[in-house]
Amino acid sequence: MGRRRAPELYRAPFPLYALQVDPSTGLLIAAGGGGAAKTGIKNGVHFLQLERINGRLSASLLHSHDTEKRATMNLALAGDILAAGQDAHCQLLRFQAHQQKGSKAEKAGSKEQGPRQRKGAAPAEKKYGAETQHEGLELRVENLQAVQTDFSSDPLQKVVCFNHDNTLLATGGTDGYVRVWKVPSLEKVLEFKAHEGEIEDLALGPDGKLVTVGRDLKASVWQKDQLVTQLHWQENGPTFSSTPYRYQACSESGTFLGLGTVTGSVAIYIAFSLQGVFLCGSCSCCVLGLLL
Repeated sequence: MGRRRAPELYRAPFPLYALQVDPSTGLLIAAGGGGAAKTGIKNGVHFLQLERINGRLSASLLHSHDTEKRATMNLALAGDILAAGQDAHCQLLRFQAHQQKGSKAEKAGSKEQGPRQRKGAAPAEKKYGAETQHEGLELRVENLQAVQTDFSSDPLQKVVCFNHDNTLLATGGTDGYVRVWKVPSLEKVLEFKAHEGEIEDLALGPDGKLVTVGRDLKASVWQKDQLVTQLHWQENGPTFSSTPYRYQACSESGTFLGLGTVTGSVAIYIAFSLQGVFLCGSCSCCVLGLLL
């Protein structure tokens, strides 16, 4: 027998590049697109409502936000504000979801007897400009500020994140610079060169520290624009100096460092000492995730 295929939750009409889940509403936010190329593939941010139908999880489209000629490549969420990386720019969006008054939805359903829906079918949507109504839930999305965040010869914002109290956001891209912005004005408050080449990921800590990883094989910890420490895997880690590697991602754990390989093996180390906690398999090429 072949491998069992996972059930499909939702299929977007464009390539997906970024996902977020809003914990307050339970909405799944999916973004992507075909970019500026005239391929007929649209660009957008989809807001999906998760629900169980006949015991199975399903996702129905609640609202589709058109991003015109720019595909969203990365997303960060802070309350009701989304920071979307679109080409060399960061676009802030505000979304508001609220329940309709039950009497309106219920009365409309009792007075109008339309065609019967098949069991398990997604309920119909009604769109009014930037606002969508769906099974008693209303969602409104508006564009806020936007700013260019990358200035290389082929500019692209690759990552964006908010700080712990959502007053600042940090961006990184192909020019290797970290830029920090006030929210929601997007006034720049900090800019410095963090890596030679592309920044793969970054994270802002509650103590004001910033962690960055880049394609230059470096993972760095910063206090504002001052370098605090730097991790060189080949110098400080296990002895495999000829093994190719790169740092791929940061998270907010602060305790462990995870290593994943193209062969499927994994390893977990204590971040400050690189003492092995869990080792499984060996590798010839690996990707490192700095869990800080």
